[in-house]
Amino acid sequence: MNYRHAFHAGNFADVHKHAVLGRVLAHLRLKPAAFRVIDTHAGAGRYDLSGPEPARGGEWRQGIARVLGASGPDEAAILLAPYLDVVSALNPGGTLGAYPGSPLIVQNLLRPQDRLVACELEPTAAAALAAALRGDRRAKALTIDGWTALGAYVPPKERRGVVLVDPSFEEAADFSRLASALAAAHRKWPTGIYMLWYPIKERDATDALARRLRKLAMPGVLRCEITLGPPRGDAGLVGSGLIVVNPPFKLAGELKILLPALADAFAAAGAASRIDWLAAAR
Repeated sequence: MNYRHAFHAGNFADVHKHAVLGRVLAHLRLKPAAFRVIDTHAGAGRYDLSGPEPARGGEWRQGIARVLGASGPDEAAILLAPYLDVVSALNPGGTLGAYPGSPLIVQNLLRPQDRLVACELEPTAAAALAAALRGDRRAKALTIDGWTALGAYVPPKERRGVVLVDPSFEEAADFSRLASALAAAHRKWPTGIYMLWYPIKERDATDALARRLRKLAMPGVLRCEITLGPPRGDAGLVGSGLIVVNPPFKLAGELKILLPALADAFAAAGAASRIDWLAAAR
């Protein structure tokens, strides 16, 4: 399946992915030492929700619009704050007209000592990304294949940070590539945090990914998913999955509060969330 960022900006999968990213960054910010974020498939950085691609399906109306308008539990609101504060800052009038991709979310949560490397190969998106990050010495936009970047920029000199791997899944091989790329990067940087996003359309590919990750025998592999209905081969995108390797200590507990609140906000019949460990932390 093709999951190009611009067509799906602000949808339920983006909210899931970016809310968890916000929590990971919040934990990294608790220690004064610098960290680096490597965003391997960064997209354009900023999306005009009235533009032709986001407007075509209007998926943001069932995603970020619902979450901003929801009155969920106070605990979930606190956990969402780092992410939603960035969305609100991009829409100062209160009307939702733009959505930040992962590079802008990261950029807004960096401290002076932290750094971002954002990689995008598609020419139009790469040009937009470079423009969005221009002038910020903490952030660098690179026109490079994300899979190549994953091998080239790990480990970072800071030795703290997170790698976000969020490919378009234009090729079925991207599922198997996730596992092999993670294995290679983890050998070079075993203490880094890795976030691997994947779409859920049917269970065969996602279950095979879980089996591959278990076979890697690396500790601390947390899986979290949100599904809007039962996966079927003809149903299109019905779920969003994230693998977090070496998650911050409190993240699993936070996700047990956050993910059900998001599933409720999406208000889909049969919406559900799942959090489990593919490999326990040491």
